[in-house]
Amino acid sequence: MCSCCASSFIRLKNRCPRPCGLVNLLITQACVLALLFGTLWSVTGSECLPGGKVFGVVIIFIGAVLGGRLLGMVQFPGLPPIPPLLGMLLAGLILRNVPYVTDAVYVDAAWSAALRSMALSIILARAGLGLDPSALRRLKAVCLRVAVGPCVMEACVVAVVSHFLLALPWAWGFLLGFVLAAVSPAVVVPSMLLLQKEGYGSEKGIPTLLMAAGSFDDILAITGFSTCLGVAFSTGSTWMSILKGLLEVVGGVVGGVLVGAFLCLFPSVDQEDVVATRSFFLLGFSVFAVFFTQVVGASGAGGLCTLVLAFLAALGWGTDKAGVAAILGRFWDVFQPLLFGLIGAEIIVTKLSLSTVGLGVAVIAVGLVVRLVATFALVHGAGFVLKEKLFIAIAWLPKATVQAAIGSKALDTARDVGDDTLAKFGLDVLTLAVLAILITAPTGALGIGLAGPRLLSRQVKASEAVGDMPTPAGQGQDRVFFESRL
Repeated sequence: MCSCCASSFIRLKNRCPRPCGLVNLLITQACVLALLFGTLWSVTGSECLPGGKVFGVVIIFIGAVLGGRLLGMVQFPGLPPIPPLLGMLLAGLILRNVPYVTDAVYVDAAWSAALRSMALSIILARAGLGLDPSALRRLKAVCLRVAVGPCVMEACVVAVVSHFLLALPWAWGFLLGFVLAAVSPAVVVPSMLLLQKEGYGSEKGIPTLLMAAGSFDDILAITGFSTCLGVAFSTGSTWMSILKGLLEVVGGVVGGVLVGAFLCLFPSVDQEDVVATRSFFLLGFSVFAVFFTQVVGASGAGGLCTLVLAFLAALGWGTDKAGVAAILGRFWDVFQPLLFGLIGAEIIVTKLSLSTVGLGVAVIAVGLVVRLVATFALVHGAGFVLKEKLFIAIAWLPKATVQAAIGSKALDTARDVGDDTLAKFGLDVLTLAVLAILITAPTGALGIGLAGPRLLSRQVKASEAVGDMPTPAGQGQDRVFFESRL
């Protein structure tokens, strides 16, 4: 191209208006989704047309992404954002229950179970990778009480109430209890970060306390669930069932230790693309552990094995784990809408019993009340005032990610076994898990946003208190004071 033509092209390019901001984002996302669908159609053919297996998965994925984005755009001043995962769940629920759309959006049960199991392995790997060893060593008594006490008490109460209200066997009652007992970091952490940014509760470290305890609470719930899952699907006497469940826990821990030790040594740091290789190994072993334990009939061991191997690998990698965590985060960005969309698509409203839904809401409500009271009581004596203890109890109610990850596990296992009675129990567990997400995720985020500024003291900079006036020289620019909002 001659210099004259080149200069003319540059002038034309500079004069041509370019879309930017929200318009550019919408066009980009639409083109990404269209390209995804077009590529899959060109590869799979009729399977990517309405009624095909690939079509259903793709539409649920696209619907979940759009639902999460739309709900994430809803923002109220002074309140934490509504969790996008709620929009993903609702998108799957709507696509599954709209006439005519349901027939076109067909999802094979085996495909759905496999994709949700892969999402579970990613969640567990990220949870194990994200544990802070230094926090474990200096874990204070109050953090331990908040992480363990409410989870165990809610699980036990839900087990008893569901046994009498929903006629669930004891093993299934405790399984349901640990499904419902886990708090959701996906709701709590963003809300705590927003309050921490504004200075609420920072003086006594309340946001840090809740964010640290959330991971331990989830691991305890997943461990309890894994044990109960092994007991619920074992045959023979009750004691043999309990022994089998404990053996699955021990087997999961031993397997995780062995694989974690391997990941600490291989690959060595002198190899090329060590971060990519470590990510491949961690993700591959995590998925293999979850699926292999299903094949051998020890489903309860897979999740615990993944947690342990990821935690030990993170210990060996030290600060280098950040690159692996970033890659797993990218995978989670893809599998999160799949997980919540497919969970929502498992619920067929016309097949739900009103009595099951009503009694399920009662079970969830009783568990939440017990959790609220237990949390309030267990933080007593830790130096918190009455309103701060009440806020901690409110902030410890939201549920979402763990319920979506393990809520369908029992139903999938029951379908593999081919037992209709166990499948009904599994559907009840899944229904209550979805109800818990729909009820507690938005109300929990709203409760934290409303209660935080009213119940917590605020730590602000002195310059902010005097209308951002400059601090006189020598007085200390970083001096802070505490403004009580009690």
